[in-house]
Amino acid sequence: MLLKNKRYKQKQGKLFYRRSGIYLISIIVLFIAIGLLTTAQPAYRFSSKTITNWTSDIDSSIFMNLIGMENRAFKRTLLEESLLPSLSTILFQVATSLTPNDPRSLLRNEIPGFSSFDKNTLIAGEGTDYTNYPIESSAPLEEILQDRVAVIDEDTSKGAEIEKDTSKTAPTTGDRDVVFIYNTHNRESFLPYLPGTNGSDSAFHKEVNITNVSDRLAKALEAKGIGTQVDKTDIGMVLDEKGMEYWQSYDASGEVVEAAITSNKEIKYIFDLHRDAQGRDVTTKEINGESYARIMFVVGSESKNFNKNSELAAKLDQLIEEKYPGLSRGVIPQGGPGNNGVYNQDLTDNAVLIEFGGVGNTLEELYRSADAIAEVFSEYYWDAEAVNAAQ
Repeated sequence: MLLKNKRYKQKQGKLFYRRSGIYLISIIVLFIAIGLLTTAQPAYRFSSKTITNWTSDIDSSIFMNLIGMENRAFKRTLLEESLLPSLSTILFQVATSLTPNDPRSLLRNEIPGFSSFDKNTLIAGEGTDYTNYPIESSAPLEEILQDRVAVIDEDTSKGAEIEKDTSKTAPTTGDRDVVFIYNTHNRESFLPYLPGTNGSDSAFHKEVNITNVSDRLAKALEAKGIGTQVDKTDIGMVLDEKGMEYWQSYDASGEVVEAAITSNKEIKYIFDLHRDAQGRDVTTKEINGESYARIMFVVGSESKNFNKNSELAAKLDQLIEEKYPGLSRGVIPQGGPGNNGVYNQDLTDNAVLIEFGGVGNTLEELYRSADAIAEVFSEYYWDAEAVNAAQ
């Protein structure tokens, strides 16, 4: 028995020293690796660009699942089929740049021009897939600036009366304008008010356009006690005067945003409102017996503030879905060939581009959606203010 115990102790002792040796060697290798990475010439170091290229081959839903482990708001908005895949699937994507069960990953490399129409999704709303992403009108500037007849009655242009909380306990920002709203494509209009106009590439007007929705959103936010500044710059005319092309719209509107945040340090949130070129079947939703123009949040994937702006968009999308199911089409990142990729969102970390409805929606539908956005954003804003005040 004593001999057996002695052998057992010897065996355990050898196992201890072996494990200790492995741990020691691992630590030494780790320090050597860190030393090599930190002392190597910049040309041979791992750069963020290299890591970005590797991870760009991984489906965005994987990252959303990982983030969702910490913040359930992200995970609850994922589609059921967007569950975290197996490790082998992830490694296969990195090694081959192909995504199992997604033929687009092969087609984008084989069909010329296909990658320009291949999009990713951060949060997919009801019915949203890669076939019905937002479409920007591609008309030349001369077509956009063309004079057109718009038929609209005064009551429609003003919209229904907005109720304002006048109680003494109602929160307010006072004289501070904390939200800035502008329109990069300010002449984007709607076919129901343009008789004789066919197609989204001609749906533009100098007065009846997306700026009406911006005014409505501002009024609805003001009614919730949130001071809002609306920019009235006609970006189309600015482009014409400076001899710029329509694709340079964000360069022109960027100057407007920079001037606004420079002159008003109180601005915390910036919204760029657009209308989609998709038809009514994609951009309309009936909720509680009333028709709404659906909205979609767009975040520039090439902006340095992408993560923070995505968080804001995801939170607003979640709040909208809780109160108005189906109103939001989701949150998408935009970048790469044929896209701006920044959308002036590098100027602040609380900026979002919002697609309001489509070319076939009416102002009544758009105003309902603007009121809904104001309602959920005010809740988000005042909750955030309460948290900041408590800290």
